[in-house]
Amino acid sequence: MKKRNRIGIAVMSSIFAGIIFIPTVIVLPFTGSSDTAQVQETQAQAAEDEEVVTELPASLSPFSIHVLRSETDKVEEVPLETYVSRVVASEMPASFELEALKAQALAARTYVTRHLSQGGPVSENADVTDTTQHQVYKNEKELRNLWGDHYVENISKINKAVQETAGEIITYKQQPIEAAFFSTSNGYTENSEDYWKQEIPYLKSVESPWDKASPRFADQKIVPLSGLETALGVDVTPSLSNLKLTKTEGGRVDQITIGSETFSGRKIREAFNLQSSDFTLEQKNDHIIFTTQGFGHGVGMSQYGANGMAKAGKTYKEIIEHYYQNTEISPMSKQTASITTVK
Repeated sequence: MKKRNRIGIAVMSSIFAGIIFIPTVIVLPFTGSSDTAQVQETQAQAAEDEEVVTELPASLSPFSIHVLRSETDKVEEVPLETYVSRVVASEMPASFELEALKAQALAARTYVTRHLSQGGPVSENADVTDTTQHQVYKNEKELRNLWGDHYVENISKINKAVQETAGEIITYKQQPIEAAFFSTSNGYTENSEDYWKQEIPYLKSVESPWDKASPRFADQKIVPLSGLETALGVDVTPSLSNLKLTKTEGGRVDQITIGSETFSGRKIREAFNLQSSDFTLEQKNDHIIFTTQGFGHGVGMSQYGANGMAKAGKTYKEIIEHYYQNTEISPMSKQTASITTVK
């Protein structure tokens, strides 16, 4: 009797083992196509849910950043990679391709690394501001207000870009670069010396044809003729005369002569708050029409260009290599020894 029970137990154990290890053999032949689709959808949703990361682990960050909030004059202390994530969220549309977001993450991380190692703090308690003086930064509450129901989706996507590039910066001769970036080019980026008067070897004019898809590629602004005279201190009545201009390698206005005075393209852009220093002028009666191409100073990485490259299948490393000539992507650990944040 005991022997028979042992045999029965062995048989049942074999059956249960079969059920445990080959469930698909048992289930799938009796599962309809609609049920299979439901299973696949559930599995896909589960995989998607696993990638939702609304908070980055503190272990990713070797130190914290102290951000001076311009509206409250208070300082927020946040782990480095959380800071990078929020800068990316504030500086680049979350709808952009993942590889473009990764490139932006490297630019943001490189910028703050260079600032901390070379620029120093902005006050006794703060490393950086939250404005374009350094990098635009919004905290979680502000991003939730900005994105509403899309917050989890957007921040998870950006955090993925940050996680997959954590600790990486852009270097030139083993030093973090001036990681300049802007919204939209006119088809080419600008040599640094043609806008800032400082030649930086890795910030050279390169083609960026993807930018034409940007909603900010073209713009017009109308200025009264009297307003132009007042702003520039010139006399152009009754019409523009001696209008001559030269262009930079990047196709923007280098110098322009209006009346008896000569100005830089940057001066004109800033005087009339133009989107770009690639502009033309046309007089219509007592008004001047400025037509511009591009948005921003044009130096470094074009954000819409980066997104266009990503859509074309390029990786963030290829994007960085294109816009920052002859640079390398390096581990930040080589730089942290010289970084000092406020305490």
